Amino acid sequence: MAEKSGVFDMIGPIMIGPSSSHTAGVVRIGRVAYRLFRGTPKSVEITFYNSFARTYEGHGSDRAILSGLLDFKTDDIRIKTAFDEAKSAGISYSYRPVGNASTRHPNTVKVKDLESEHKSIVGESLGGGVIRIKEINGFDCNFSANAHTLMVEAHDVPGSIAFISNVLSQDNCNIGTMTVSRKGKNERACLVFEMDSGIKKITLEYLKQLNWVVDAIYIPDIDQ
Repeated sequence: MAEKSGVFDMIGPIMIGPSSSHTAGVVRIGRVAYRLFRGTPKSVEITFYNSFARTYEGHGSDRAILSGLLDFKTDDIRIKTAFDEAKSAGISYSYRPVGNASTRHPNTVKVKDLESEHKSIVGESLGGGVIRIKEINGFDCNFSANAHTLMVEAHDVPGSIAFISNVLSQDNCNIGTMTVSRKGKNERACLVFEMDSGIKKITLEYLKQLNWVVDAIYIPDIDQ
């Protein structure tokens, strides 16, 4: 944020407009989804809530989310032709506006992979290109994707948090924040670790092969 003559201006990302919250932020949410889905999904349902539901066409959020799902960065000129790019990539998509969701942030979008039983993501665009991921596969979470992020879906077994934390320490990863969510006692849990540095590929593969781990996904800083 910069100050000039007593007036504060938000310094946002380098981007294709028109809006940092309705375009750049949505692109970044789509890029997180791209990594969660392990590539561009073939069939998705995109739900825009509240303010997004009313403005997603005029402000370019419809193009922005497709661009993110194609892993375009916020300054990629192809955002302007995202509909054509999505058609070329063979993406089947539909938009569902929900204008009155009182429990959702005004700028919320949900992407559901229709070819998977449970893969989905809910993100909020907070302004200036800043985002917050609120849900992953139905689990509550709270991370910005500005740091190296590890998501582990696992069976709710005693000692799992301490075990994963110890594994990360062997990679010299300093954990900045951690979120744990579960559907119920002894049911599946989702652990999200935000770290100052990335993890080695061999460490990720090791975590995946543990018999109580359902899945593990590593997301580097989303702007990389």
